[in-house]
Amino acid sequence: MDKTYQPHAIETALYENWEAKGYFAPQGSGEPYTIMIPPPNVTGSLHMGHGFNNAIMDALIRFRRMQGRNTLWQPGTDHAGIATQMVVERQLGAQGISRHDIGREKFLDKVWEWKAESGGNITRQIRRLGSSVDWTRERFTMDDGLSEAVKEAFVRLHEDGLIYRGKRLVNWDTKLHTAISDLEVENHDEKGSLWNLRYPLADGARTAEGADHLIVATTRPETMLGDAAVAVHPDDERYKALIGQYVELPLVGRRIPIVADDYCDPEFGTGCVKITPAHDFNDYEVGKRHNLPLINIFDKDAAVLPGAQIFNIDGSVNALLDASLPAEYAGLDRFEARKRIVAAFEALGLLEKIEDHALKVPKGDRSGTIIEPWLTDQWYVSTQPLAEKAIAAVESGEIQFVPKQYENMYFSWMRDIQDWCISRQLWWGHRIPAWYDQAGNVFVGRDEAEVRARHNLGDLPLRQDDDVLDTWFSSGLWTFSTLGWPEQTEALKTFHPTDVLVTGFDIIFFWVARMIMLSTHLTGQIPFKTVYVHGLVRDGQGQKMSKSKGNVLDPLDIVDGIDLDSLLAKRTTGLMQPKLAEKIAKQTRAEFPEGIASYGTDALRFTFCSLATTGRDVKFDMGRVEGYRNFCNKLWNAANFVIENTDGQDTGINGEEVDLSPVDRWIISALQRCEQDVTRHLDAFRFDLATQALYEFVWDEYCAWYLELVKPVLWDESAPIERQRGTRRTLVRVLEVILRLAHPFMPFISEEIWQRIKAQAGVSGDTLMLQPWPVANESRIDAAAEGDIEWVKQLMLGVRQIRGEMKISMAKRIDIIVANASAEDLRRLDDNAPLLNKLAKLESVRVLEASEEAPMSATALVGEMQVLVPMAGLIDKEAELARLDKEIQRLQGEVARVGGKLANPGFVAKAPAEVLDKERAKLAEAEQALGKLLEQREKIASL
Repeated sequence: MDKTYQPHAIETALYENWEAKGYFAPQGSGEPYTIMIPPPNVTGSLHMGHGFNNAIMDALIRFRRMQGRNTLWQPGTDHAGIATQMVVERQLGAQGISRHDIGREKFLDKVWEWKAESGGNITRQIRRLGSSVDWTRERFTMDDGLSEAVKEAFVRLHEDGLIYRGKRLVNWDTKLHTAISDLEVENHDEKGSLWNLRYPLADGARTAEGADHLIVATTRPETMLGDAAVAVHPDDERYKALIGQYVELPLVGRRIPIVADDYCDPEFGTGCVKITPAHDFNDYEVGKRHNLPLINIFDKDAAVLPGAQIFNIDGSVNALLDASLPAEYAGLDRFEARKRIVAAFEALGLLEKIEDHALKVPKGDRSGTIIEPWLTDQWYVSTQPLAEKAIAAVESGEIQFVPKQYENMYFSWMRDIQDWCISRQLWWGHRIPAWYDQAGNVFVGRDEAEVRARHNLGDLPLRQDDDVLDTWFSSGLWTFSTLGWPEQTEALKTFHPTDVLVTGFDIIFFWVARMIMLSTHLTGQIPFKTVYVHGLVRDGQGQKMSKSKGNVLDPLDIVDGIDLDSLLAKRTTGLMQPKLAEKIAKQTRAEFPEGIASYGTDALRFTFCSLATTGRDVKFDMGRVEGYRNFCNKLWNAANFVIENTDGQDTGINGEEVDLSPVDRWIISALQRCEQDVTRHLDAFRFDLATQALYEFVWDEYCAWYLELVKPVLWDESAPIERQRGTRRTLVRVLEVILRLAHPFMPFISEEIWQRIKAQAGVSGDTLMLQPWPVANESRIDAAAEGDIEWVKQLMLGVRQIRGEMKISMAKRIDIIVANASAEDLRRLDDNAPLLNKLAKLESVRVLEASEEAPMSATALVGEMQVLVPMAGLIDKEAELARLDKEIQRLQGEVARVGGKLANPGFVAKAPAEVLDKERAKLAEAEQALGKLLEQREKIASL
């Protein structure tokens, strides 16, 4: 192998080989194991959330694949209705054309052209992350099969009475002219105003204070044209006598009732609230409780209508109320109407006051325009019956959330669920399979021919509904539609229900819950058994990544590297405010003065997995990526050492006799524990603990100690051949198991090294990803060897510490004396003498006789045994005194801390007996060590 690890030299070629040879396809003989990729938008590009999500899913799928499960990781993309339509509309706009100029059919042709040319960008990026999805099964939510599934689902739900068309309030995007979901609405904190308006009481009524009017406070005075009532709290003594009476609505002249409702807060403003059910979601709920009319005053652009549209709360037309509106506001934009209405109130003496007020302003995430709650005809799913089954599936444990606390969030949403608006006023998407005759009657069917045949419509002119379905509807069918539903395909029978859904908490309701509802109703099966919920990826300071903050990281920039100029262009291009661009540029130069180095895919993936704690948001720290790139380098260098010492050598793979040294038995034993830990943590979705266990074993045990401890055997030509053979076999076989354990997290480097060492390790196979997952063998756990080598490590560390503090060259051989040595210490000294002599560079080892006084020495402790390095010819008196003072101070602190605990009656009374015994032993050990060091210091000081 190359001397240095160069990820770009191996990653692309390895992935292309894996994909070409079909290794990602289901092929295990064991129980099926399925993960469905949350389909990214076809318009999208990879962001940190995708990177994190994919690293987790791939770790799971590679882990289970190596366990022999029949694994399927199903890939695909979402057609992303609004996002895709906007992309193509912008392209047309650059040519001076609108979609309406070319019509629906030609516009959709343009969208499909764009998808063919540019829609695969994100799938190329997913490949770059090493994701082992089965690309031969890639699906798209608008492909023929999924489109048929969507129509089938719609028709069945309609036939079951669960889909209906109704007039209700929606989030209306006045720029895109479509309803949008709550997830597509961003609430912005802005400074605004609170207008206090006087509404005259009708019929000569007066308040308890004698006023002839009520004062209502509103942040939207323009909607007063559509007011249907004024509400007060039922227990508010100021207004109890007025409940059921009326006010005269200014400017309009309509009498509206005063109603009592708990929605009102008596402490807010005057305690009176204007109720506009057709233009506010909370008011809509109040309107339902009091059977108030829905008075719509805006058109699709949020401009004032010449006359109001008035409906009953059930959406039926109300022809009884006067629909007239003041002519002077007709056609005005809502914000211009606001100015004029406020001016009119002021002119009439009805403007009480204007106060500053902090607002949360809802804006469309795509259009940036302020969202208008608007009354329209839309298609809805009746969710209550579906929610009952979905709640039961989680309550029964059929579906489990990891971490479990997210079940509470799920239940909270599901038990307060509202009907789901599934129609969108777009052209790109699944067109609603409903047709209308000229009288407005609606007919639902899989196609027009079915509608005509089922309803005996003959040649009656029919028009298909222009709306398309919310993309969450098609993605809600994802787990089973991608497997061939409604046909009972072998894939559907084999891989459904799926095993795990990996997702962020922000879409538990929008996607997770809807998948559970639709799957349980349409297939009779749960869609998945486990929902693994992870947090959001934030920057190192815990802030949400956003373009306006200038802290967005592109995962592929971390993989491939990016220079400073390109990074600055990425972060500041498109920002309209020059000052913001300057601020972001300054922050970027400070954080990445030379841009971002190339770290490779494995370092990034390992970082993501190491940060995957139980559900908390992820603080992404570039320092950790650098640390794990160093880990990759460490593994690569270790592999080179192994290859140098085993390539062409006898590693005992043909059954030759081997002799395992205590060091070999120790690392084999430690490996079994590592296998147990990594497997247990992956089973429990604790990716952070799994990577930690692997990292500590590889770095601290295998690389830092084992590779050093075996050098005397490997490099000693006089060592017995059986011992050398045993060490070579252990060296390469432990590395081979390490690579299998590392593969789910670091697929590229593990595969590359494995291909190079598999022959020496005596294993066969074309790819590491299809090798069996390591299973610990408890009979190979050797507590005696672990104890012996831990003792050797402590002795060597003690000698190294003395060398460092006394500035003794590591090349200089030294004499040591051991005192207070037990029989076990002496045995270990004898058994490991050659090892210690070579690696600790010892000239001699002598045991201090009981009657003998020790010479002036630097001291280290290995358990109760003292390791003395005589200072004659070596001692720097002042340096040794400083070293002893530092250790004495540490031990004095330990004695004070533990002694204080044991002197605390409260602690002694409450602590378990075993804890007290442990603390007492700790105190005795520290006091004994302190006494010896004080004695040693006194001797040195007297020199």
